[in-house]
Amino acid sequence: MKGRTSRIVVLILSIIMLLGGSGFIYYYSVLDSLNFKEVAPIENTGGTEVNITETIVAENSLLSSEDVLNILIFGQDAKESESEKYGRADTTILLSLDNVHSKIKLTSFQRDTYVTIPGYGKSKLNSAFSLGGVSLAIQTIEANFGIKVDKYAIVDFDSFKEIINVMGGIDMELNLEEIEYINAQIDVNDQLDETDFLEYDKDEETQMIHLDGQQALWYARDRGADELGGVAEYSFSGDDWDRTKRQRNLIETMLESLKQDSSLTDLVAIVNKVGPLITTNLKKSDITFLVSNVSTYLDYEMVELSLPVEGTWSYAITEDQQSVIAVTNWSKVRLDLAEFIYEDQVSAQKTQSNTTSTYSAQQ
Repeated sequence: MKGRTSRIVVLILSIIMLLGGSGFIYYYSVLDSLNFKEVAPIENTGGTEVNITETIVAENSLLSSEDVLNILIFGQDAKESESEKYGRADTTILLSLDNVHSKIKLTSFQRDTYVTIPGYGKSKLNSAFSLGGVSLAIQTIEANFGIKVDKYAIVDFDSFKEIINVMGGIDMELNLEEIEYINAQIDVNDQLDETDFLEYDKDEETQMIHLDGQQALWYARDRGADELGGVAEYSFSGDDWDRTKRQRNLIETMLESLKQDSSLTDLVAIVNKVGPLITTNLKKSDITFLVSNVSTYLDYEMVELSLPVEGTWSYAITEDQQSVIAVTNWSKVRLDLAEFIYEDQVSAQKTQSNTTSTYSAQQ
């Protein structure tokens, strides 16, 4: 069934970063399970050429800093047909390792954001991956949001529930509607052969619940539903903003669990299991550097952002009747992201050209 996958892509990179301590030689050999692939030249298979406009940030104005590593992580959804070359990146999350302010920053980009895709014109953000793979998807993020992407990773989402199960499940605080949504999905998808309904106290609005891999997947996918599976009582509030919030909550909870409860053996078992499902241009030397500093990174604060923020967008309908998130203030969106990632490294220039503000990340 298309879409039965988790959007928690950044987790797998975070697991790799958490590896450390004894057994380092064995850890290094585990990295061979990952698929290393450099960013290929963009394959333009057609479409209208688009000039640099106020919606596109010129390449020489992209923000970057030697003290911040930006890793763009894609959750690749299932292909709809054999003829489809790339599938869609149903989730796009930027992990920024900020060594200036000692923070790990997670930025979620709403998949329905109406952007300019270089060479193709206007479309939803998640279309960029299906049109030109990782190369075009990276260029689209850079061109519209003004941030230089240093590295990337692509994850097969079906591996996610395996990670949870290897960990022995995970404890999360859920509200009643979230619990009932998970149980409804298990019911309408006939999954009692692979998981169980959640047991809970109906008199408690929020409570700690133990999730297995499949249950965690449904939590990560929860954006509400009307008459789920055609069942009238299976109606739940929510939207894609709620879903990306849940994804980040799950990432943070899993990282805390891994830091506190998992041994090196557990972590190596996880990477061995999911490594073949990861494609990245992070080289062994890159990951080894991250791992060698793991004790420092474990103390970093984790913060999050979802773009675009309130007041910079509105819902709109395109000519082909698609509902999209239309950005109404691109300059503010870019500044929001720049200030989130670089904080006091960012200086806003006083001059503006048309509607585009330029910013610089000070080294």
